[in-house]
Amino acid sequence: MKEQHENIRAPKRKSGIPTPALVLDLDAFERNLNRMAGAVTRSGKQLRAHAKAHKCPEIARRQIAAGAIGMCVATANEAGMLANASIPGLLLTSPVADPIRMQRIAATGAMVAVDHVRQVEWYAQTGASLDAVVDIDVGDHRTGASSLEQALEIAQAIDRAPNLTLRGIQAYSVRGSHGGDREERRQISAAAFQIAAEIRDAFRRSGLCCDIVSGGSTGTWDIDLALPIVTELQAGSYVLMDLAYRRLGLDFENALHVLTTVVSANHADFITVDGGYKAFSTDRGYGPEPCDLPGAGYRWGGDEFGFLDVMDCSRKPQLGDRIEFIPPHCDPTVNLYRAIYACRGDDVEAVWPVMQMP
Repeated sequence: MKEQHENIRAPKRKSGIPTPALVLDLDAFERNLNRMAGAVTRSGKQLRAHAKAHKCPEIARRQIAAGAIGMCVATANEAGMLANASIPGLLLTSPVADPIRMQRIAATGAMVAVDHVRQVEWYAQTGASLDAVVDIDVGDHRTGASSLEQALEIAQAIDRAPNLTLRGIQAYSVRGSHGGDREERRQISAAAFQIAAEIRDAFRRSGLCCDIVSGGSTGTWDIDLALPIVTELQAGSYVLMDLAYRRLGLDFENALHVLTTVVSANHADFITVDGGYKAFSTDRGYGPEPCDLPGAGYRWGGDEFGFLDVMDCSRKPQLGDRIEFIPPHCDPTVNLYRAIYACRGDDVEAVWPVMQMP
C-alpha cells in the first residue's frame, strides 16, 4: 500500500493537481472537526468517529488529536489499515461471519460487534483477548439481535468466553441518519435508543456489563448527544460532508470537493468536465453540485465525463478551467480515489493516502 502512495507527488498549487481528484478545504475541515469535538466535550459523552467516511489515517489522527477516544471501522481492511497506523480505540461496527477474516480482525485488537452466538464462538476460537459489544436491531433490520432475549443470549455467551470481554451494546440507526426532516430523524433516533435502553437495563439486571451504548450518526449528531443513554457517538461524515447531508439541512461545511477540468466547451449551452460515473458516488439518485457557479446544473455524461448546463450562468467556463463539485455522498466517493489533496486556499499542503483494497 505504501508503495502506491509514494508515487503521488504533491503539487504546490491546486492548478497542478491532475483531475479528477479529491480536494479537502483544510479551513472548513478544521472548523467541522473542532465544532464536533467541542459539542461532544460539552455533552459529557465521547466520540468514536467513523472512519468509513474517509478511510484515511491522517484524518483519523486529527480526529483523535481533537479528542475522539477512537475510531469506528466498517471492514476488516479498515481495521487493519488504522491498526497499522497505530490509531487507538478501534471498533469494528459490522458483524462478521468468516472465521478466517476474524483471525485478521483479532490481530488488530479492535473491539468487535456481534449479533449471533456463533460469531461469539468464532471470535473466542481466535484465542485473542477482545472487547465486544452486542449489535442490536433498532428498526433497520439490516444487522443486530432481533429481540431482547437474543441480545441477552449473545451477551451471556460473550461473558462466558474466557478471552472475550463484554463492554455493552451498539445501537446504530441508518434510518435515523438520513430519514426525512429533523423531526422525523429525532423520532427515529429516540425510538432506536429506547430499544437500547430496555436492553441495557436487562443486561444490568442480569449482572452483565453495559458501560458502552454506542451509535448515532452525523444526521442525528446533536439529537443523540442530548439523549442520556448514549455514551459514545459514531458520527463520521461531519468532517467532510456531502450534498445528501446538506439537503437534510445539516450545517457542517462541505469541506470535501471533487476537482475537475473542462475538457470540451464547443456548445453554447453546456460544457463537458472529466468527472463522470467513476468520479462521484451514484447511489443518491442525483449528481454532484458545482461550487461557485450559480445556475449551473450537472448531468451524467458517461464513465469519464459529466455535462454542466450553463445557459443560466452569468459566466461560461472555458476549456481548461477547473471546477469543484460537492459529491452526492462522501463515503462511496472517497472510495473511488487513492488520495486526498489537503488544500489551504489554492495551496496544496499535503497529499493524504486513502486506503485501497489489498
